[in-house]
Amino acid sequence: MTEGSSGEQTPSPSAVADAALLDEPRLVSEHGVAARVATIAIPVLRDVGYRLVRVKISGANGMTVQIMAERPDGLMTVSDCETASMALSPVLDIEDPVAAAAYHLEMSSPGIDRPLVRVSDFQRAIGHEARLETAVMVGDRKRFRGWIEGVEGEGPDAILKLRRIDARADEEADVSLPLRDLADARLVLTEALIRASLKAAKEAGEAPPEEEEPTEEAPRRGPGRFRRDIKPTPLRPAGGAVKPSPSGKPGPRGGSRS
Repeated sequence: MTEGSSGEQTPSPSAVADAALLDEPRLVSEHGVAARVATIAIPVLRDVGYRLVRVKISGANGMTVQIMAERPDGLMTVSDCETASMALSPVLDIEDPVAAAAYHLEMSSPGIDRPLVRVSDFQRAIGHEARLETAVMVGDRKRFRGWIEGVEGEGPDAILKLRRIDARADEEADVSLPLRDLADARLVLTEALIRASLKAAKEAGEAPPEEEEPTEEAPRRGPGRFRRDIKPTPLRPAGGAVKPSPSGKPGPRGGSRS
């Protein structure tokens, strides 16, 4: 906060930027129970300084509700996961979006090879490799894999520029994908992505936490039945773009580990 000429406190530019990122809408949404959880989680996370990435319901340990979240800068430490979990647990306990079924609540960061769910995610990932799937046919296909070259426009009308690495010899390598048609997207884990993520974490003053096993606990019904599993792997943003080759196109990067 800064003090204006009238003595009133005004938000700093960084605080304004963080607020804009917290309120940035996602390009994808959940369905069914996951959608109900997401509707509850979004404002609760926003109030404690985080934004929702994804909600996933799985059959692990009977039933697991996994909530991925992040800070506006794209980082998410173990401490952040604990803070978000403590804020969410009592609200979910009261709202009961899973209709009284016993389940485990798992808070986690999106990880290095993270889902891409907002325009800012793609902007941070310029120069890195990603897998994408669209909800409608683009040309004669829905699935793409390639290097993110840029993003044109804002919001759901933004256009993703992708240099495909899965293009056949008779196909155009450079494609433009409307992000409004996005169904799923995530980064591919490469050596270049790991290096950029470690650099970003270092610049932010975040030390990588040690790996820990989540505490095992049987699910319970009724108030307080939620188990808060904290995944220790922090989200580290993709960082800046990888320098292009002399040809102007992104050159080979670190090997993928799919």
